[in-house]
Amino acid sequence: MEREWMTGGTAAVDGVMIDELGDVRRAPGTRVRAAVDGPVALAVVGDCPATAQEVRDALPAVRAGRWGELSRWAGSYWVVADDGRHRFVCGDLAGIRAVYYARGEERPQWATEPRLLGRPLVTDLPYLAARLAAGEHHWPHRSPYEEIRMVPGGFGLLLVPGAPPRLIDISGIEPVDDLREGADRFGRTLTEAVQHRVRAAGGVVGADLSGGLDSSAAVMLAAEAGDMHAVTYTDGYTSGEDMAFASRVAEHTGIAHTVNMGADEQLPFSFPAGQPTGVEPVLEAAMFAMDTSYLQPVRGLPLHLTGHGGDIVLDASGSCWVRLLQEGRRRDAHRQVVAFARLRNTAPGPYWKALKEGAVLGRVGSLERAAEALERGPSTPEAAVAGWSWCRLGAGASWLTGYGRHQVAALLRQAARDQQPELADEFDQWAALRAVGASARGWAPCGGILGIRPVYPYLDNRVVRAAFAVPALARRGLVAYKPLLRAALPELPDWLTSRRSKGSFTAQRIAGLARHRDQLDDLIASSPLADGGLIDPAAVSTSLAQAARGQSTTVIADLHQLIVTCWWLTRQTTKREVAAC
Repeated sequence: MEREWMTGGTAAVDGVMIDELGDVRRAPGTRVRAAVDGPVALAVVGDCPATAQEVRDALPAVRAGRWGELSRWAGSYWVVADDGRHRFVCGDLAGIRAVYYARGEERPQWATEPRLLGRPLVTDLPYLAARLAAGEHHWPHRSPYEEIRMVPGGFGLLLVPGAPPRLIDISGIEPVDDLREGADRFGRTLTEAVQHRVRAAGGVVGADLSGGLDSSAAVMLAAEAGDMHAVTYTDGYTSGEDMAFASRVAEHTGIAHTVNMGADEQLPFSFPAGQPTGVEPVLEAAMFAMDTSYLQPVRGLPLHLTGHGGDIVLDASGSCWVRLLQEGRRRDAHRQVVAFARLRNTAPGPYWKALKEGAVLGRVGSLERAAEALERGPSTPEAAVAGWSWCRLGAGASWLTGYGRHQVAALLRQAARDQQPELADEFDQWAALRAVGASARGWAPCGGILGIRPVYPYLDNRVVRAAFAVPALARRGLVAYKPLLRAALPELPDWLTSRRSKGSFTAQRIAGLARHRDQLDDLIASSPLADGGLIDPAAVSTSLAQAARGQSTTVIADLHQLIVTCWWLTRQTTKREVAAC
């Protein structure tokens, strides 16, 4: 969508006159379904299979202000509705279809990209430092820009003249009691999310095939509905087991399959010339050279299927055991934690201690404790404990200056006052969903440059709702990995769904850090975070040197986040300087 904002007026959208929604503009080629009945109007914009009649049938919900009903179709799309008095806008549950808003001088403004709000974009450096130190999930309503807010996934934006913008909960999760009750619905929903796109593509469809469960299951479902060309990336650092599974899936389905053998030039953190920036820093930015290489054979196809988001909907974290403790089910929690730790040859004691602390402190207490720790003085990276935490100060906190620590502490205290789920598993699953949604929307400019149109069936509204309806505890497999997938799609081969391992890019990232270490040191030292006095480049350089030698793998994820943030900020500064010339 090219632009959306509040100005009034009337215009044509795909040949349909939409009274009071004529101020909604879109990019050429954007798919729109629209319906109007007097002052009541509704437009559905994006990847949605709803028919024109189905959109017309939703007008009574607009008239009655039942806003949550407007996101019940399959797909990933924006909704814009007006009942003559209120304007309602929402994207998808994962936040791939983002909605930004700001307070204008006369009335609220909203847009699908920050630059379209018509105000200067000033990067919010303290917020970006806080994301590095404590994770991004504490501030779901913030954007990387000062004074510009984002509608969190699971919410819509209600605009009323003369009143502040209001967030409306549209999550609409209808819980079931156990895995068995929810599995059939999830299986049907995921199958349709994959196959309706393949059938509608009208030609060969591209697909990622990493060999993991998520992409493999999506490819198997898609192969039943049409022709496919799957692509796999491998190199000397990636999992040989993943490669073996990818080959077996391709052989099992009989699809075209291209394996790209990467070289050192494709290692992470090269940031080649011409790489697009996007509106926010995302981890995928470090992998652009790899993407450019392995996606070449499927460039220009109607769509590209991915397994992105499968980890979130098919699995759950240790937060489900904190939820048991919150409910007073200590014995159940301890039994499951011990069993989980033993299966992975991990000592259950530290794991159990971390979970108990999380249950006692809760979200607010954990944030306050993290803020106090930052205010007391320099931080050291916490030991890598397998237990889930509401707020863990990682290596990013140890790189903060005194000024940076106080800025981040203030933001953590502010987050403690915000309204968020206080049940651990609900908080965590929505935080994780929004994070993968952010990475998907952040990769969109890369897809545009590479001629790739990605789709994310695991992040469809209906798929997310069907998955989150199943208790997180039931999705957290002890013996089986991702038990929801196995229960929902029993037709998938046992050799696939019985897999319990998962590939890792850690070795590849270490090699990339080593190859580009000098350039990365310079990037970090000259970044706005360093210039603004928020991080200490010398402290980061020490961690970078250790990680590049493979001596400190626990800081790699934080280094990855810092590097892409510094690169993104530097590119933002460069673009402003060019624009000023």
